[in-house]
Amino acid sequence: MKFSEISRESWPELQPYLDTCIIPFTGLSGDESPVEATTALERLRDFMDLVETRYKGRVVTYPAFHYGNEDISKLLNEICHKVKDSGFKYVIIMTADTIIDESECLSCDLILSQKQLAPLYENDQSVLSSIIQNKVESLWKINRLHQM
Repeated sequence: MKFSEISRESWPELQPYLDTCIIPFTGLSGDESPVEATTALERLRDFMDLVETRYKGRVVTYPAFHYGNEDISKLLNEICHKVKDSGFKYVIIMTADTIIDESECLSCDLILSQKQLAPLYENDQSVLSSIIQNKVESLWKINRLHQM
């Protein structure tokens, strides 16, 4: 579900079910041509579909960060912290073309980087989907076990 699909009136009712926030990160530098920027956005969209479609009703996708620099991990970490303070239990950063240093993003519960996962799935989308499913569901399962 996209953040813009949630009304002020429906949020209190939906909030217990929509416990996971996705923050998309494109990682553009500004050097890209319009065609390259479009292609990068399409890769991210397709990658995010693997989570958004499967877990509709549990995840909310926030506005994307499109541009980044060497300080992006710190900014993403700060945003993750604030999103959790606003009521989300889990925050997932998704990126197709970049690798984010997890040690600088401690407020994020999971970073899914298609570029980083590439050696594991070798362009087989069903394998990629399975890897992502395992990572997301493990996140929820591990945290549920810690709460018991």
